[in-house]
Amino acid sequence: MTVAAGENFDVQRYLARERRAIDATGARLMAEWLDDGATPVAAPICYALEAGGKRLRPILCVAAYRAVHGARGGAEPGMSDLGPEGLYEIAYALELIHTYSLVHDDLPCMDDDDLRRGRPTTHRAFDEARAIIAGAALIPLAARAAERGARRLGLSPDERSGLVRELLVAAGAGGMVGGQWLDLEAEGRSLDVDALESIHRRKTGALLAASPRLGGRAARAEARVLDALGAYGSALGLAFQIADDVLDLTGDTAALGKTAGRDAVLAKATYPALLGVDRARERARLEADRAIEALRQGGIASVELEALAHYAVERDR
Repeated sequence: MTVAAGENFDVQRYLARERRAIDATGARLMAEWLDDGATPVAAPICYALEAGGKRLRPILCVAAYRAVHGARGGAEPGMSDLGPEGLYEIAYALELIHTYSLVHDDLPCMDDDDLRRGRPTTHRAFDEARAIIAGAALIPLAARAAERGARRLGLSPDERSGLVRELLVAAGAGGMVGGQWLDLEAEGRSLDVDALESIHRRKTGALLAASPRLGGRAARAEARVLDALGAYGSALGLAFQIADDVLDLTGDTAALGKTAGRDAVLAKATYPALLGVDRARERARLEADRAIEALRQGGIASVELEALAHYAVERDR
Protein backbone atom coordinates (compact mmCIF):
# COMPACT_ATOMS: atom_id res chain seq x y z
CA MET A 1 0.00 0.00 0.00
CA THR A 2 1.24 3.47 -0.84
CA VAL A 3 2.59 5.40 2.12
CA ALA A 4 0.27 8.26 3.03
CA ALA A 5 1.40 11.85 2.59
CA GLY A 6 1.17 14.35 5.43
CA GLU A 7 -2.15 13.86 7.17
CA ASN A 8 -2.94 17.57 7.38
CA PHE A 9 -1.88 18.41 3.83
CA ASP A 10 -4.80 19.53 1.68
CA VAL A 11 -3.68 18.44 -1.79
CA GLN A 12 -6.74 19.83 -3.59
CA ARG A 13 -6.26 23.27 -2.02
CA TYR A 14 -2.57 23.12 -2.88
CA LEU A 15 -3.25 22.15 -6.50
CA ALA A 16 -5.87 24.87 -6.91
CA ARG A 17 -3.52 27.52 -5.56
CA GLU A 18 -0.65 26.44 -7.78
CA ARG A 19 -2.86 26.27 -10.86
CA ARG A 20 -3.95 29.86 -10.28
CA ALA A 21 -0.33 31.01 -10.01
CA ILE A 22 0.72 29.05 -13.10
CA ASP A 23 -2.23 30.30 -15.15
CA ALA A 24 -1.53 33.89 -14.08
CA THR A 25 2.07 33.50 -15.23
CA GLY A 26 0.92 32.12 -18.56
CA ALA A 27 -1.59 34.91 -19.10
CA ARG A 28 1.10 37.50 -18.40
CA LEU A 29 3.62 35.92 -20.77
CA MET A 30 1.15 35.41 -23.60
CA ALA A 31 -0.18 38.95 -23.30
CA GLU A 32 3.40 40.20 -23.61
CA TRP A 33 4.60 37.87 -26.37
CA LEU A 34 1.57 37.49 -28.63
CA ASP A 35 1.10 41.22 -29.31
CA ASP A 36 -2.48 41.43 -28.08
CA GLY A 37 -3.68 38.91 -30.65
CA ALA A 38 -1.90 40.39 -33.66
CA THR A 39 0.16 37.22 -34.17
CA PRO A 40 -1.74 35.09 -36.75
CA VAL A 41 -1.80 32.00 -34.53
CA ALA A 42 -2.39 33.87 -31.27
CA ALA A 43 -6.04 32.78 -31.11
CA PRO A 44 -5.45 29.01 -31.37
CA ILE A 45 -2.46 29.24 -29.02
CA CYS A 46 -4.52 31.03 -26.38
CA TYR A 47 -7.45 28.69 -26.96
CA ALA A 48 -5.29 25.64 -26.29
CA LEU A 49 -3.63 27.16 -23.22
CA GLU A 50 -6.83 28.49 -21.67
CA ALA A 51 -8.61 25.13 -21.75
CA GLY A 52 -7.50 24.37 -18.19
CA GLY A 53 -5.94 21.07 -17.22
CA LYS A 54 -4.12 19.57 -14.27
CA ARG A 55 -0.93 21.67 -14.65
CA LEU A 56 0.86 18.70 -13.06
CA ARG A 57 4.19 19.23 -14.82
CA PRO A 58 4.70 22.85 -13.76
CA ILE A 59 3.47 22.04 -10.25
CA LEU A 60 6.09 19.27 -9.99
CA CYS A 61 8.74 21.78 -11.04
CA VAL A 62 7.69 24.30 -8.39
CA ALA A 63 7.43 21.66 -5.66
CA ALA A 64 10.90 20.30 -6.45
CA TYR A 65 12.40 23.80 -6.33
CA ARG A 66 10.88 24.38 -2.93
CA ALA A 67 12.10 21.03 -1.62
CA VAL A 68 15.69 21.74 -2.69
CA HIS A 69 15.61 25.40 -1.71
CA GLY A 70 14.28 24.56 1.73
CA ALA A 71 16.88 21.82 2.25
CA ARG A 72 19.66 24.29 1.44
CA GLY A 73 18.50 26.70 4.13
CA GLY A 74 16.09 28.86 2.15
CA ALA A 75 12.75 29.81 3.62
CA GLU A 76 10.25 27.12 2.72
CA PRO A 77 7.33 28.89 1.04
CA GLY A 78 4.03 28.53 2.86
CA MET A 79 0.54 28.67 1.43
CA SER A 80 0.75 32.46 1.20
CA ASP A 81 4.20 32.56 -0.43
CA LEU A 82 4.27 31.45 -4.06
CA GLY A 83 7.96 32.01 -4.65
CA PRO A 84 9.83 33.96 -7.35
CA GLU A 85 8.24 34.81 -10.68
CA GLY A 86 11.21 33.35 -12.54
CA LEU A 87 10.44 29.93 -11.09
CA TYR A 88 6.88 30.07 -12.43
CA GLU A 89 8.15 31.07 -15.87
CA ILE A 90 10.37 27.96 -15.94
CA ALA A 91 7.41 25.91 -14.74
CA TYR A 92 5.14 27.36 -17.41
CA ALA A 93 7.61 26.31 -20.08
CA LEU A 94 6.69 22.71 -19.22
CA GLU A 95 3.00 23.47 -19.69
CA LEU A 96 3.72 25.05 -23.08
CA ILE A 97 5.48 21.89 -24.25
CA HIS A 98 2.73 19.67 -22.83
CA THR A 99 0.01 21.74 -24.54
CA TYR A 100 1.85 21.55 -27.86
CA SER A 101 1.88 17.75 -27.52
CA LEU A 102 -1.87 17.66 -26.86
CA VAL A 103 -2.71 19.91 -29.82
CA HIS A 104 -0.73 17.67 -32.16
CA ASP A 105 -1.83 14.41 -30.52
CA ASP A 106 -5.48 15.27 -31.25
CA LEU A 107 -4.92 15.88 -34.98
CA PRO A 108 -6.62 13.63 -37.58
CA CYS A 109 -3.22 12.24 -38.61
CA MET A 110 -2.62 11.09 -35.03
CA ASP A 111 -5.41 10.24 -32.55
CA ASP A 112 -8.12 12.18 -34.46
CA ASP A 113 -9.99 13.33 -31.37
CA ASP A 114 -12.76 15.92 -31.16
CA LEU A 115 -12.75 16.71 -27.44
CA ARG A 116 -10.02 17.91 -25.09
CA ARG A 117 -10.46 19.28 -21.58
CA GLY A 118 -14.22 19.41 -22.04
CA ARG A 119 -14.40 21.38 -25.27
CA PRO A 120 -13.59 20.97 -28.99
CA THR A 121 -9.97 20.21 -29.78
CA THR A 122 -7.92 23.04 -31.28
CA HIS A 123 -8.13 21.77 -34.86
CA ARG A 124 -11.91 21.47 -34.51
CA ALA A 125 -12.28 24.97 -33.07
CA PHE A 126 -10.05 26.45 -35.79
CA ASP A 127 -8.60 24.25 -38.55
CA GLU A 128 -5.84 21.71 -38.96
CA ALA A 129 -3.28 24.09 -40.46
CA ARG A 130 -3.57 26.65 -37.68
CA ALA A 131 -3.56 23.94 -35.02
CA ILE A 132 -0.34 22.47 -36.43
CA ILE A 133 1.36 25.86 -36.61
CA ALA A 134 0.10 26.93 -33.18
CA GLY A 135 1.41 23.71 -31.67
CA ALA A 136 4.80 24.20 -33.29
CA ALA A 137 4.93 27.83 -32.10
CA LEU A 138 4.58 26.68 -28.50
CA ILE A 139 8.03 25.02 -28.62
CA PRO A 140 10.13 28.21 -29.04
CA LEU A 141 7.81 29.99 -26.61
CA ALA A 142 8.64 27.28 -24.06
CA ALA A 143 12.39 27.71 -24.60
CA ARG A 144 11.97 31.48 -24.24
CA ALA A 145 10.00 31.12 -20.99
CA ALA A 146 12.52 28.70 -19.50
CA GLU A 147 15.52 30.86 -20.40
CA ARG A 148 13.90 34.04 -19.15
CA GLY A 149 12.83 32.45 -15.88
CA ALA A 150 16.28 31.01 -15.30
CA ARG A 151 17.85 34.40 -15.99
CA ARG A 152 15.48 36.10 -13.55
CA LEU A 153 16.51 33.56 -10.89
CA GLY A 154 20.13 34.57 -11.41
CA LEU A 155 21.35 31.36 -13.02
CA SER A 156 24.60 31.59 -14.98
CA PRO A 157 24.66 31.27 -18.79
CA ASP A 158 25.84 27.65 -18.48
CA GLU A 159 23.11 26.86 -15.94
CA ARG A 160 20.48 28.48 -18.14
CA SER A 161 21.57 26.62 -21.26
CA GLY A 162 21.65 23.32 -19.35
CA LEU A 163 18.13 23.88 -18.08
CA VAL A 164 16.72 24.74 -21.51
CA ARG A 165 18.60 21.84 -23.08
CA GLU A 166 17.09 19.39 -20.62
CA LEU A 167 13.58 20.67 -21.36
CA LEU A 168 14.00 20.32 -25.12
CA VAL A 169 15.73 16.93 -24.98
CA ALA A 170 12.83 15.58 -22.89
CA ALA A 171 10.40 16.97 -25.48
CA GLY A 172 12.30 15.72 -28.52
CA ALA A 173 12.88 12.59 -30.58
CA GLY A 174 14.61 10.78 -27.73
CA GLY A 175 11.76 11.59 -25.36
CA MET A 176 8.16 12.71 -25.79
CA VAL A 177 8.07 13.05 -29.60
CA GLY A 178 9.82 9.71 -30.07
CA GLY A 179 7.33 8.12 -27.70
CA GLN A 180 4.43 9.60 -29.66
CA TRP A 181 5.79 8.06 -32.86
CA LEU A 182 6.27 4.65 -31.21
CA ASP A 183 2.71 4.89 -29.86
CA LEU A 184 1.36 5.49 -33.37
CA GLU A 185 3.41 2.63 -34.79
CA ALA A 186 2.08 0.29 -32.11
CA GLU A 187 -1.61 0.83 -32.91
CA GLY A 188 -3.23 -2.46 -33.81
CA ARG A 189 -0.13 -4.45 -32.84
CA SER A 190 0.29 -6.89 -30.00
CA LEU A 191 2.73 -5.61 -27.36
CA ASP A 192 3.98 -7.05 -24.11
CA VAL A 193 4.22 -5.02 -20.91
CA ASP A 194 7.92 -4.24 -21.37
CA ALA A 195 7.36 -2.81 -24.85
CA LEU A 196 4.39 -0.76 -23.64
CA GLU A 197 6.41 0.56 -20.71
CA SER A 198 9.20 1.62 -23.08
CA ILE A 199 6.73 3.69 -25.11
CA HIS A 200 5.17 5.36 -22.09
CA ARG A 201 8.47 6.16 -20.38
CA ARG A 202 9.18 8.31 -23.43
CA LYS A 203 5.75 9.60 -24.47
CA THR A 204 4.52 10.53 -20.98
CA GLY A 205 7.45 9.84 -18.70
CA ALA A 206 10.21 11.92 -20.29
CA LEU A 207 8.57 15.30 -19.69
CA LEU A 208 7.27 14.26 -16.26
CA ALA A 209 10.79 13.13 -15.28
CA ALA A 210 12.21 16.44 -16.50
CA SER A 211 9.64 18.50 -14.56
CA PRO A 212 11.05 18.04 -11.03
CA ARG A 213 14.58 18.03 -12.43
CA LEU A 214 14.03 21.52 -13.87
CA GLY A 215 12.87 22.68 -10.46
CA GLY A 216 16.01 21.15 -8.97
CA ARG A 217 18.19 22.85 -11.56
CA ALA A 218 16.48 26.17 -10.84
CA ALA A 219 17.46 25.72 -7.18
CA ARG A 220 21.02 24.66 -8.14
CA ALA A 221 20.62 21.12 -6.79
CA GLU A 222 23.66 18.86 -6.83
CA ALA A 223 23.80 15.93 -9.26
CA ARG A 224 22.78 13.34 -6.65
CA VAL A 225 19.60 15.25 -5.87
CA LEU A 226 18.81 15.81 -9.55
CA ASP A 227 19.13 12.07 -10.14
CA ALA A 228 16.70 11.37 -7.29
CA LEU A 229 14.24 13.91 -8.66
CA GLY A 230 14.52 12.32 -12.10
CA ALA A 231 13.91 8.84 -10.70
CA TYR A 232 10.90 10.17 -8.82
CA GLY A 233 9.52 11.82 -11.95
CA SER A 234 10.10 8.75 -14.09
CA ALA A 235 8.22 6.46 -11.70
CA LEU A 236 5.45 9.03 -11.25
CA GLY A 237 5.16 9.36 -15.04
CA LEU A 238 4.56 5.66 -15.46
CA ALA A 239 2.06 5.65 -12.58
CA PHE A 240 0.25 8.58 -14.19
CA GLN A 241 0.05 6.86 -17.59
CA ILE A 242 -1.24 3.61 -16.14
CA ALA A 243 -3.91 5.57 -14.25
CA ASP A 244 -4.80 7.32 -17.52
CA ASP A 245 -5.20 3.96 -19.24
CA VAL A 246 -7.53 2.79 -16.48
CA LEU A 247 -9.57 5.99 -16.58
CA ASP A 248 -9.95 5.77 -20.36
CA LEU A 249 -11.53 2.36 -19.86
CA THR A 250 -13.57 3.00 -16.71
CA GLY A 251 -14.35 6.73 -16.82
CA ASP A 252 -16.89 8.70 -18.80
CA THR A 253 -16.42 11.50 -21.30
CA ALA A 254 -18.09 14.20 -19.17
CA ALA A 255 -15.87 13.52 -16.16
CA LEU A 256 -12.66 13.07 -18.14
CA GLY A 257 -13.13 16.09 -20.41
CA LYS A 258 -11.95 13.97 -23.35
CA THR A 259 -13.43 11.09 -25.31
CA ALA A 260 -13.56 8.00 -23.10
CA GLY A 261 -12.79 4.63 -24.68
CA ARG A 262 -10.58 6.16 -27.36
CA ASP A 263 -7.74 3.70 -26.70
CA ALA A 264 -9.96 0.76 -27.65
CA VAL A 265 -11.20 2.51 -30.81
CA LEU A 266 -7.60 3.10 -31.91
CA ALA A 267 -6.58 -0.44 -30.91
CA LYS A 268 -3.89 0.88 -28.59
CA ALA A 269 -2.09 -1.43 -26.21
CA THR A 270 -2.88 -0.39 -22.63
CA TYR A 271 -2.08 -1.64 -19.15
CA PRO A 272 -5.68 -2.70 -18.39
CA ALA A 273 -5.81 -4.60 -21.69
CA LEU A 274 -2.59 -6.45 -20.85
CA LEU A 275 -2.96 -6.84 -17.08
CA GLY A 276 -6.63 -6.30 -16.28
CA VAL A 277 -7.98 -3.28 -14.41
CA ASP A 278 -7.14 -4.49 -10.89
CA ARG A 279 -3.55 -5.45 -11.70
CA ALA A 280 -3.06 -2.23 -13.65
CA ARG A 281 -4.19 -0.22 -10.62
CA GLU A 282 -1.84 -2.25 -8.42
CA ARG A 283 1.05 -1.52 -10.79
CA ALA A 284 0.24 2.21 -10.72
CA ARG A 285 0.33 2.18 -6.91
CA LEU A 286 3.65 0.32 -7.01
CA GLU A 287 5.15 3.00 -9.25
CA ALA A 288 3.86 5.72 -6.91
CA ASP A 289 5.62 3.90 -4.05
CA ARG A 290 8.81 3.80 -6.11
CA ALA A 291 8.56 7.53 -6.77
CA ILE A 292 8.29 8.27 -3.06
CA GLU A 293 11.12 5.88 -2.23
CA ALA A 294 13.35 7.65 -4.78
CA LEU A 295 12.79 10.92 -2.91
CA ARG A 296 13.64 9.36 0.41
CA GLN A 297 16.73 7.62 -0.94
CA GLY A 298 17.86 11.00 -2.25
CA GLY A 299 17.29 12.68 1.10
CA ILE A 300 14.49 14.87 -0.28
CA ALA A 301 11.77 15.67 2.23
CA SER A 302 8.68 17.04 0.50
CA VAL A 303 5.08 16.57 1.55
CA GLU A 304 4.06 18.21 -1.74
CA LEU A 305 5.98 15.80 -3.98
CA GLU A 306 4.75 12.79 -2.02
CA ALA A 307 1.17 14.05 -2.26
CA LEU A 308 1.56 14.50 -6.02
CA ALA A 309 2.64 10.86 -6.35
CA HIS A 310 -0.60 9.85 -4.63
CA TYR A 311 -2.60 12.24 -6.78
CA ALA A 312 -1.20 10.66 -9.95
CA VAL A 313 -2.90 7.34 -9.17
CA GLU A 314 -5.91 8.41 -7.09
CA ARG A 315 -7.39 11.11 -9.37
CA ASP A 316 -10.67 10.60 -11.18
CA ARG A 317 -9.86 12.51 -14.37
